[in-house]
Amino acid sequence: MRVRFDEQLALLNKELIAMGASCEEAIAAAAKALTSGDPEMAEKVPLIDSEIDEKEREIESLCLKLLLQQQPVARDLRQISAALKMITDMERIGDQAADIAEIVGFLGGRTGAECAAIGDMARAVVRMMTDSVDAFVKKDLDLAQSVIDCDDNVDELFTQVKSSLITLITNDPSEGEYALDLLMIAKYFERIGDHAVNIGEWVVFSVTGVHKGENEL
Repeated sequence: MRVRFDEQLALLNKELIAMGASCEEAIAAAAKALTSGDPEMAEKVPLIDSEIDEKEREIESLCLKLLLQQQPVARDLRQISAALKMITDMERIGDQAADIAEIVGFLGGRTGAECAAIGDMARAVVRMMTDSVDAFVKKDLDLAQSVIDCDDNVDELFTQVKSSLITLITNDPSEGEYALDLLMIAKYFERIGDHAVNIGEWVVFSVTGVHKGENEL
């Protein structure tokens, strides 16, 4: 019985890695669509988002089977419940990448070159996404904490974006609509970073039984 359970837990990890990879792909494609001004690249993101949604349903079903058909101990329960929380954040990451791609379609080929910090935000949140799932699979608390700590860097980059856009509008008020679109894109990247932090916090819970200062379970 335990052997079968361990096999299903291994499958859960594999599926989480796959979902995380799709999230990375969606974020990277949205960022590339912006920096290249390529509307065809932007059109790929909703397709990836649909794959993420499907993977969420598959993982949710697997987690429920593990809970109902097996007899998980406390450590296993933490891992399964953390996975259920994580896939919710991953699904939202896919949605926000699709939102970025949609805005890119309105930019008329402009690439956000006036605001380099947006590209830095994209690279940072892709890395956070990668590391958060890796931390879960490896049960690596240090890596999970590094994801949580990286959020400060993303927030600082968002502040830089706002400053750059204020300067852009000050110099040319006709750029207001374009600047607002870029601000929305940056805000979505900032939210993606927040979701990656959530995943990192659930990794900590899965290992320690403690989530954001709560008592151990």
